[in-house]
Amino acid sequence: MTEFTILLPCLNEAATVGNCVAKARGFLARAEITGEVLVADNGSRDGSRAVAEQAGARVVEVAERGYGAALAGGIAAARGRYVIIGDADDSYDFGRLEGFVARLREGYPLVMGNRFQGSIGKGAMPLLHRYLGNPVLSFVGRLLFRAPVGDFHCGLRGFDRDAVRSLDLRTRGMEFASELVVKAALAGWRIAEVPTALQPDGRGRPSHLRSWRDGWRHLRFLLLFSPRWLFLYPGLALLALGMALTTALYFAPLHFLGAGLDIHSMLYASAGALL
Repeated sequence: MTEFTILLPCLNEAATVGNCVAKARGFLARAEITGEVLVADNGSRDGSRAVAEQAGARVVEVAERGYGAALAGGIAAARGRYVIIGDADDSYDFGRLEGFVARLREGYPLVMGNRFQGSIGKGAMPLLHRYLGNPVLSFVGRLLFRAPVGDFHCGLRGFDRDAVRSLDLRTRGMEFASELVVKAALAGWRIAEVPTALQPDGRGRPSHLRSWRDGWRHLRFLLLFSPRWLFLYPGLALLALGMALTTALYFAPLHFLGAGLDIHSMLYASAGALL
């Protein structure tokens, strides 16, 4: 029986996928793990498939485009009981997966890499992502879902294959990374973290990630999956503020910061309470 599948989603990574496959296969051999290296090719046109196969990987073609689609296709095709996923751009060291293997064998259904607990090489992560995007989105995820995860969007993570299949993951873009953690947290899973090193990738093409577009997609997903924070709490705040202001204006006009509040303000406050 295959115990581990190391899964690499791939789109035009001919310059790096071979090295990633070689490192992953070397790790499995050194650790004496019965496993496979699986590349989920998402329509590469640069010969990535041939490079991956020559390096010893099994390759599956995933026609539906998108990071999440590639991973979903790879997870469906994985033979291992456990799956470890990571980008095929050589930014993660597939030769050092001992922490993931140990935690998965201990029974954790999801094991997340944490680049902020590990190391981030110079130039490996844009400053916008390192000091704003990732910290903010990870904080929002912890706040809304109480997920004990410090790096929501680390591309290196491992999980129990059948458990993840049961989550019915549906997103097909970059927000797949958030969906996996959110649904695992909502299901009450135990989640472990492993310090992870991120190094500058070896790709010779622009990143597939679009900072603002994909950041918004992650944030939108987090909010839509937490209706209490999106609707209930703002609604309660408007109700309380509207009722307080309406009650105060019922007795007499008010002055605040040089502005007069009267019957018109009372109407707006009443509308806010109704909302």
